[in-house]
Amino acid sequence: MFIPRRALVLLGTAVALTITALPAQASDIPAPGQISKSDNIEHVTNVPKPAALADIHTDMAFQGDYAYVGNYQGFSIYDIKHPKRTSLVSSVVCPGGQMDVSVYGDLLFGSVDSSRNNDSCQSTGQSARIKESWEGIRIFDVKDKANPVYVKSVETNCGSHTHTIVPGKGADAAKHVYLYISSYGPAADFPDCKTPHDLISIVKVPLDNPAGATVLSTPVLFPPTRDTNGDGVPDDGGFAGVPLPYPNGKSATSGCHDITAYPEKDIAAGACMGEGILMDISDRERPVVTATVRDEVNFAFWHSATFNNAGTKVIFTDELGGGSRATCNEAIGPNRGANAYYDLVGGQLQFRSYFKIARHQADTENCVAHNGSLIPVKGRDIMVQAWYQGGISVVDFTDSSRPEEIAYFERGPDNTAPPLSGGFWSAYYYNGYIYGSDFNLGLDVLRINDPRTNQAKSVKFDILNAQTQSSYPEHGR
Repeated sequence: MFIPRRALVLLGTAVALTITALPAQASDIPAPGQISKSDNIEHVTNVPKPAALADIHTDMAFQGDYAYVGNYQGFSIYDIKHPKRTSLVSSVVCPGGQMDVSVYGDLLFGSVDSSRNNDSCQSTGQSARIKESWEGIRIFDVKDKANPVYVKSVETNCGSHTHTIVPGKGADAAKHVYLYISSYGPAADFPDCKTPHDLISIVKVPLDNPAGATVLSTPVLFPPTRDTNGDGVPDDGGFAGVPLPYPNGKSATSGCHDITAYPEKDIAAGACMGEGILMDISDRERPVVTATVRDEVNFAFWHSATFNNAGTKVIFTDELGGGSRATCNEAIGPNRGANAYYDLVGGQLQFRSYFKIARHQADTENCVAHNGSLIPVKGRDIMVQAWYQGGISVVDFTDSSRPEEIAYFERGPDNTAPPLSGGFWSAYYYNGYIYGSDFNLGLDVLRINDPRTNQAKSVKFDILNAQTQSSYPEHGR
């Protein structure tokens, strides 16, 4: 999440001393910038953040020999054909956080959840209270990696905090791609983001004419069930929340934060602030909520979701503190700001366990469960995941009631930036390597060497958008 409509200007350079002991107590926290890792992780390289983009790095996508990395100021394209020699190809300056990115064909989509005075790359921040303000989706043509072209913008309700690519189905697959837009943070005085906001926006993109992209519909996922203003008419749906001070409050549902689709299986999982949901997306234009789950004891903010390869489990993450708090410590404990593992049983979500990294972080280190992806291993469920300044963790959750960390990589406190403003936004496995998008220090490339994951090196993908899962083959392409 990292709190919408917030921009931070953070500068940093990479540092690289290495230790391999596993810290368990606060006294074992590595020195600022010092690398701590398990013996089965290799730090391949670091590519510093490009000078053109002074703000923080955000989410990533991959296609062919290229990685695409978002930034609050735009996005960058990296050549990863030879991961040890990963290099910057181009950067596009186009301010508007978060600019989480995804790719499809020659198109790149970027989410803007920061109210702007217009949709251009020269825009400046402007209050969402002004009707003419803009936020939503930007579409770029990235066929020429050195010279991306801005094609189109689409304004959406409450902007686009994140988005999910869902390809068309059947004959429609060659004609359209759909974007499920997750957004939240409504207010009565926001003309284009009014309460209640229990919906998502669906943008339909014609592949032969992406400039014709439009909002197709705004389906309500949480129908009105209660009267919040006393007028006798139900006017809001979803979880009402628990209005207590941090860290004990629970977010109300007023939209979704992330939706992860598994198009092959016609399902999607949504992390929707106050609850997790399962959806049937067999009709791409009319998703239907089929199951809902809440955790009113430990989950403060349902942030993201990931299926296992079989589509029989869902990992939901709790972004306690919005990514700007120190939650990986004894005071917060092991069950808050964590992953929660659910099995799909009879179409419903059944809780199995929590997982949180055991390594305590300093009070200056923002640390909480964040973005990750599967490592494609036959017969096992293994995921790599970012934890902000908690680093990168690899977890085997084949037994969803007993998830186990099998590898990790982290740095000591990032002293190149203000406190609670650093670490890995996301960490994804792509064609034999782990890529980590660090707020301030740039793009890190890692490699895991472990008998439990080595067979994944034979699995090659042409594309990876983490919120659009596809099944992986057992061996080869």
